Amino acid sequence: MSVQPIAPPGQYLTFLICGDEYGVGIGRVKEIIEYESVGPVPGTADCIRGAMNLRGSAVPVVDFAAKMGLPVSPVTNRTCIVVLEVQAAGENLMFGMVADSVSQVVELRAEDLEPPPSFGMRLAVDYLAGMGKAGPKFILLLDIDRVLSPAELLAASAAAAAEAALPAAPENAASAEAPADIS
Repeated sequence: MSVQPIAPPGQYLTFLICGDEYGVGIGRVKEIIEYESVGPVPGTADCIRGAMNLRGSAVPVVDFAAKMGLPVSPVTNRTCIVVLEVQAAGENLMFGMVADSVSQVVELRAEDLEPPPSFGMRLAVDYLAGMGKAGPKFILLLDIDRVLSPAELLAASAAAAAEAALPAAPENAASAEAPADIS
């Protein structure tokens, strides 16, 4: 059985999604912006809210709650987009991730860090780099390269496109096939 590496000590930006507190290494955070206009991109998975214009560059915006099958929170005045740098195939890519709100920056020491649990989570443990103890609570530390993996997002979009291409079943298919009673 392999031991999953634990997130390194350091500073983490924490934010809320569906009532749970998540964290990402502060070095991966490029900026936090107010949730504004995100243009839809046809043919993408439900977890991709669309793209935003960030100083002339199109940046895809991912809804982590939708990706995990959690209820999607409505946009409020605290909803924001955390712009993150993701490493994929030797490239640095920018993605936006929707957060219900940003909490704080916390310093986590080695003794504050634990590996992710192997059970009892609402999300795939593969997406966690560990858990950080911050006072009486735990922060779920995301493996942002895995969460926002372009290959995985493309696969989700392809699955969504395939599902959309399936013919819809007629609403009353059973009654349409039943013979009429002419008595």
